[in-house]
Amino acid sequence: MSAELPATSRPETLAVHSPQPVIRGSRPLGVPLHQGHVFAFESADALAEAFESPDAFLYSRMGNPTVRALETAVARLEGGADALSYASGMGAVNGVLLGLLSTGGHIVAQRCLYGGTYAVLTDLAARWGVEVTYVSGTDADEVRAALRPHTRLLYLETVANPTTRVSDLPALAAAAREAGIPTVVDNTFASPLLCRPIEHGADIVVHSATKYLAGHADVLGGIAVFKDVDMYRRIRHHAVEQGAVTDPFAAWLTLRGLQTLPLRIERQSASAAELAGRLARHPAVAAVRHPAVAGHPDRELAARLLPKGGGGVVSLDLAGGRDAGRSFVEAVRVASLSVSLGDVKTLVMHPASTSHRQLDEQALAAAGIAPGTVRLSVGIEHVEDLWADLDQALTKAL
Repeated sequence: MSAELPATSRPETLAVHSPQPVIRGSRPLGVPLHQGHVFAFESADALAEAFESPDAFLYSRMGNPTVRALETAVARLEGGADALSYASGMGAVNGVLLGLLSTGGHIVAQRCLYGGTYAVLTDLAARWGVEVTYVSGTDADEVRAALRPHTRLLYLETVANPTTRVSDLPALAAAAREAGIPTVVDNTFASPLLCRPIEHGADIVVHSATKYLAGHADVLGGIAVFKDVDMYRRIRHHAVEQGAVTDPFAAWLTLRGLQTLPLRIERQSASAAELAGRLARHPAVAAVRHPAVAGHPDRELAARLLPKGGGGVVSLDLAGGRDAGRSFVEAVRVASLSVSLGDVKTLVMHPASTSHRQLDEQALAAAGIAPGTVRLSVGIEHVEDLWADLDQALTKAL
């Protein structure tokens, strides 16, 4: 149907078909929000061809200009061939896993994972018969020993949630590549500003875009970036059918957040390292973990994989255990008690009772999470205001 309505069109028709401006001689500085979910074509052939291309938009479950702009932007940031955007971080994780796995498959996964990912792997094992072997994430020979003929992927986190352990991506991805299986890396904690896992051998990189990419506590989203186009096309087919796609407005907000990502990451990493050093000397704290701080077991590895900083997350174990952890997270005033991370505001949480509640005591211990572990996601507030807040909260936890 032509975009030009007949001159005799009645008001009822004119109300439905609003004119759309054609921009000539200028361009918007920001990516426009294409909130509409369906697009019209001038010919039947063009509509038919659009079903095969992610850049020919016909229905937003299959592709949307604003969402596509986000996918292109993050793929470029990560150094990947292409990307798929999802409605949440767990949507991206599930989309990749379901696209790569089938009944009876086998996964080798890092032992310390985000609790939601651990829950998905447990569910796959129970309902699909997918076997999971957990490894430390630091020993390539351990990965090789865990591989089986039906292993389908290696799953890692650049910086583990919440222990901040750093995976030896080059060595582990090389072991997976020798066996002909893809490596999937959750890069949420680092962001592509601190680490680009594809450069270290990863085949697929996933993010909870809700966190650092968007950064302002107003977006739910996820994204998967692919090293090669063939893998992208394979997973895209499943993604279109699963329908866990990003809303255009969420994509637009995430694109807005990306513009300040370098500034936020630089500030958050520097403040986190400073606070971690002070926390290590506080009598209420039994242990502190941040990749850039002395004493971290992976500090040398982090210096190679995260040369621009160790990120904005600090993990600390309170000497008083679970009760001290509860007292601490309820006593902060500048920081907020919240389950998320990567926000411009500083957030604290108790993993054992929230993000990793799916793990039993044995699994928590194996993952390195103690009863008194607290996760601190450092925001962009002034570091001295943050320290004053943490110090008074820790004093109450003594």
